[in-house]
Amino acid sequence: MLGAFYLVPILDVVRLAFGDATLLRGIESYGLDRMSQTLSAPALPGVLWVTLVFTMASVVGILGTGLLIALTVVRGEARNLWGMGLLRTVVLTAWVVPGIANGLIWQMLFSEAPFGALNSTLALLGIAPVRWLSDPDNAMISAVIANVWQGTAFAMIVFYAARKGLAQDLYAAAAVDGAGPFARFLFITLPQMRPAILVASVLVTIQTLNTFDVILALTGGGPGRATEVLSLYTFTTVFYNFDLSGGSVLALILVLIALSLTVVYIRLLVDRRDRQP
Repeated sequence: MLGAFYLVPILDVVRLAFGDATLLRGIESYGLDRMSQTLSAPALPGVLWVTLVFTMASVVGILGTGLLIALTVVRGEARNLWGMGLLRTVVLTAWVVPGIANGLIWQMLFSEAPFGALNSTLALLGIAPVRWLSDPDNAMISAVIANVWQGTAFAMIVFYAARKGLAQDLYAAAAVDGAGPFARFLFITLPQMRPAILVASVLVTIQTLNTFDVILALTGGGPGRATEVLSLYTFTTVFYNFDLSGGSVLALILVLIALSLTVVYIRLLVDRRDRQP
């Protein structure tokens, strides 16, 4: 039943992709004209490249930061260090901030005006101000930072639960054999956490591919199209250009990209022995 609720909207998107619907009227005729126009749009290749860069950088940043924080909290709790619960709470706080609010917060931090928080701090240190949002390369970095800041909490929760569930006997045996911290991390922690890494990778990738509210509030997709990802391009196609069928075509591209990356993750992270019947 749950699958049906997800399947029906997808089928409706497929139907709209083969029509000529807009936000002002329904489908009057079916064909491949609107799909051909959308796929041949001059802006699409650039948007796909921006989406690739943003997704890869965000996923690596979110998974890496989430894993680092999770392992730090677990190790701190094992040593009864103060503040581990506070650290988890601070990280989780960023997760509950709405995407638009997140973008506005980072827009104020990255502001190039004299009162911009980061540039004001750099000025106190005698460092020249940085064009965080007006430079295309820096704008992408700024968008990735804002997305990583918000998305790290989910990865931390998954990795924290997975790490807490690992058998401590493995680490005790490795310590007896003389394995150092890095060896234990590389040969015990990572292999044992592979299922959690797979789940986090898939879900974080899907979330990142669908992220547009943060970028909409932070840069609006600019400067130019430097930060216009596919989800934002889909949003503007539907709600600014009123092209419902064109937006449906772009939505199907997002689905295909997500499915393709999921297959890649499974190939890389699922043990071959687990895939054998």
